[in-house]
Amino acid sequence: MIDEQTDKPRSSFWKELPILLGVAILVAVLVRAFVLQTFFIPSPSMENTLQIDDRVLVNKLVYDFRSPHRGEVIVFKAPIEWSANPEGEDFIKRVIAVGGDHVVCCDPQERLVINGKSLDEPYIFPGDKTAEEFDITVPKGRLWVMGDHREASGDSLEHWQQSGQDITVATIPEGDVVGRAFTVFWPVGRATWLSVPKGYEAIPEP
Repeated sequence: MIDEQTDKPRSSFWKELPILLGVAILVAVLVRAFVLQTFFIPSPSMENTLQIDDRVLVNKLVYDFRSPHRGEVIVFKAPIEWSANPEGEDFIKRVIAVGGDHVVCCDPQERLVINGKSLDEPYIFPGDKTAEEFDITVPKGRLWVMGDHREASGDSLEHWQQSGQDITVATIPEGDVVGRAFTVFWPVGRATWLSVPKGYEAIPEP
């Protein structure tokens, strides 16, 4: 009796290999386009949370089901006013405030105040201080984002100042967000989850 499961010609594997490789490439392309993507960190704007040349993994699907939350680290398409690259550029920053939030700088301890509640930010670069006082309300559907290295970050505050306090220029639309950076995976010695800091749990809704 012939065992049909083992009676395939040996050459069949080599015939099927191009198909298997094609399927694997297609799956990888689809995952990169719609689900996950890696990004490298080119600047010190998010130190010490992220270092230059760190690699992060970005979930591109999560914001198809909900809006970004305060405290999340996001990758977004930089507005034209933010980038010197006419072809566009991806930035990575932390969401400090979402649509409707009232943000004031600063309380007597030099902390940001969001919706009347002071925000503890142990992740910001040691010695950094917010360079200028401000009092803003984030428009609906937009985000106020800042780098963790406040003095080395081209973020909402910098563009608020440069634009003559134009809140639209200073914030980014939710639709320009590429995804949430949720882990550092390289170098291996720095691998960690990019979770939302506990300080944001105490921030009330506007």
